[in-house]
Amino acid sequence: MSNIKKMVFTALLIALGVVLPMALHGIPNAGMVLLPMHIPVLLCGILCGFPYGLACGILTPLLSSLATGMPPAAILPAMVCELAVYGAVSSLLMRYIRMKNVYAKITISLIGAMLAGRLVFGVLNALIFQAGNYSMHIWVTSAFVTALPGIAIQLVLIPAIYAAFVKARLVQAEN
Repeated sequence: MSNIKKMVFTALLIALGVVLPMALHGIPNAGMVLLPMHIPVLLCGILCGFPYGLACGILTPLLSSLATGMPPAAILPAMVCELAVYGAVSSLLMRYIRMKNVYAKITISLIGAMLAGRLVFGVLNALIFQAGNYSMHIWVTSAFVTALPGIAIQLVLIPAIYAAFVKARLVQAEN
């Protein structure tokens, strides 16, 4: 994929990362449960690679917060770090994992990125952003239990979107 195409995809995915949470705003706790901002960032890392995934992870929550107030300023710094890790790690794992089945590679990249991002989010909250008010119980509940529907959606939707993009010849299938 050319750099111009990667920039266009990244810009579209950033825009989707701003619009998708707004579309789900009427559902109580949709952001924490369905993780709509995470999908475009992970997809950008998978499709466009590094540094585009990293840029998408940084810019999406920043622009969304400026435009819509979501995420709120109190959680914005931790979320920027978390999404930056998602974009960077998913792209790096896609680059360095060697597998014949691209969908297994995508799934492993997604799981690795999700674990790394949630770990960074938890550590930063525990040590910096919410020091003294953050516990292992809060982290496990918010990062895994509450977010389980969103995690499942990501693991199903992102490989399906990749397959659709390959079928539409928007991206070239990996060998």
